[in-house]
Amino acid sequence: MEELVAIAKLVKSRGLRGELVAEVLTDFPERFDELETVIALLPDGTRRELKIERFWFQKGRIILKFAGFDSIETAETLRGAEVCIPESEAVELEEDEFFDWELAGCEVETVEGLKLGRVKDLMRTGGTENLVVAGAEKEYLIPFAASVCVEVDVVNKLIKVDAPEGLLEF
Repeated sequence: MEELVAIAKLVKSRGLRGELVAEVLTDFPERFDELETVIALLPDGTRRELKIERFWFQKGRIILKFAGFDSIETAETLRGAEVCIPESEAVELEEDEFFDWELAGCEVETVEGLKLGRVKDLMRTGGTENLVVAGAEKEYLIPFAASVCVEVDVVNKLIKVDAPEGLLEF
């Protein structure tokens, strides 16, 4: 079964016609323009193919209306689901760009071979993003910059960091 990439998360129903409010999880919201069908990954793990009837953006979120979901009651059955596409349909990135899901779970170690932990999350602060790395005894915030993350191998789930002095000592 092909891997899925989440592009939105359905958080609540809206109105009386089966519309749903979703958090946008993609850096490419314009991709909704080309989408006709998506796969809903429900909280219980089941998958359901959905046809998008219409959508629009509102206050940083997306409002989605799916075919066959025409009431609050039917829309509520999708609450909490992730709206996904097959990995093969993911946007092509530049060579030095990565999806959050590709970085999640990567082992992080220094260029000297000291194992720091696994990437738990990516923190966006408006400037350089930071990898949140869960170590055995503490969490590290490591700037996701080429000068620090000198080797990023998402296939083998390994990121090597050349940490400036003091970065790992907080």
